[in-house]
Amino acid sequence: MTSDSNAGEAVDQTADPRRWRLLGLLGLAQFMLILDVTVVAIALPHMGADLGLGRDALTWVVSAYTLTFGGLMLLGGRAADLFGPKPVVLAGLATFTVASLATGLATSAELAIGGRVAQGVGAAMLSPAALSIVVRLFDGEERNRALGIWSALGAGGAAIGVLLGGALTAGPGWEWVFLINVPVGIVVAILLARLLPPLPAWGGDVRLDLVGALIVTASTGLLILGFIEAGDEGWASSRTVVLVVAGIVGYAVLAGWLRRTPHPLIDPALVTRRPVLSGTFVLFVATGLMVAVFFLGTFYLQSAAGHGPLATGLLFLPVAAATMVGAQLAGRFIGRLGARTLGIAGLLVAAAGLVVPAISMSTLSTVIAVSIGSAGLGVLFVVAAATALSQVEPQLAGVASGILSTFHELGASLGAAVMSGVAAASLVDGTTDGFERAYLVAAVIAALAAALAGALIPGRPTSTETHQETQS
Repeated sequence: MTSDSNAGEAVDQTADPRRWRLLGLLGLAQFMLILDVTVVAIALPHMGADLGLGRDALTWVVSAYTLTFGGLMLLGGRAADLFGPKPVVLAGLATFTVASLATGLATSAELAIGGRVAQGVGAAMLSPAALSIVVRLFDGEERNRALGIWSALGAGGAAIGVLLGGALTAGPGWEWVFLINVPVGIVVAILLARLLPPLPAWGGDVRLDLVGALIVTASTGLLILGFIEAGDEGWASSRTVVLVVAGIVGYAVLAGWLRRTPHPLIDPALVTRRPVLSGTFVLFVATGLMVAVFFLGTFYLQSAAGHGPLATGLLFLPVAAATMVGAQLAGRFIGRLGARTLGIAGLLVAAAGLVVPAISMSTLSTVIAVSIGSAGLGVLFVVAAATALSQVEPQLAGVASGILSTFHELGASLGAAVMSGVAAASLVDGTTDGFERAYLVAAVIAALAAALAGALIPGRPTSTETHQETQS
């Protein structure tokens, strides 16, 4: 009893007293990155009209960000491990902020898409490096609470992006969807430069695996592009098949390269660890379902239910609030209930919420039911992060965060592709049949994932195992 008490006091004494303030700043930066995925959606029609952008160009305004964000995240995470997370966070935040300014001032398709690519590069550096700092600043039950806050801000950012996008587009104009990042980015960068401790780099004589980074970036980009193409042209189109197969082949090539090179971008053993594998699976599913919620909800509420962009954004506020509440509760109770129990419960709650619009679709029933389902999704974001990062060594925190973040983007792209394919008829004619089928598919996926999560997520350690770990 005494040794446990002393150990707890030692942790408290060595913990950085600024850690909660730093979590707020890093969470705000992450909030901007996630917000930028959905905040653009409602602004696209106005942006296209002002800049003369066709359908293909508008698609690339969205895809250019997700492609670079998802494709470069492992490189960003590994750079944080080798060079230290502080310089990578500051460089990523500076890049994202300048790119936001350039995109907001764009006068052509080329400038707008180029700005979005640069935003994705900055986000890919910032996101995994920031998460690795959170993992390194907190420990034990405090880490679970911190990950709950982190996940709530990230998940809430997606929902609030819909509201903010509608308000800014209807008010000062679509440009401010991007320009609003500039003052926030500058203030956060200044505060982080002053407050962030110089956490150690773990590089030593290890070199950055640029070949591995190139392969994983190309492979991830091809997969995301293939999923986007599937949403537009269908899964049977030759372009979709070629892109998806090329991405899978690229990952096979990556696996061979990682086994041969002396300084791999990712340790192959890290990816196959059960906690990392199960955590990335849960995040992949949760992100796909969350994107389904926004994709189906925004199209249904505007095209079938006849609500305007601002009203649609307001209707998503309960979804955002429920997601954040779910994440906060998971952060508080995961240590007591265990990740497996919460993961299964979160997926079942999500399934229950998503199946309601498939049975009875109206504005009121859809918003209420999807809000309940989103509370379950909020739980999953914490379960995924806590499971995947709980047993990762500090020197691998960046690349492990990069793995999680990469599957976040892959899940988002696949979720949008699947939902757009299933709901295709309703997207064209504004009827509800396609939306109902899509919600049913999402609910079935959540229910099946609950069974898989029960098998994949490690159970809570027994008292004997805990005692052995303490002794070692």
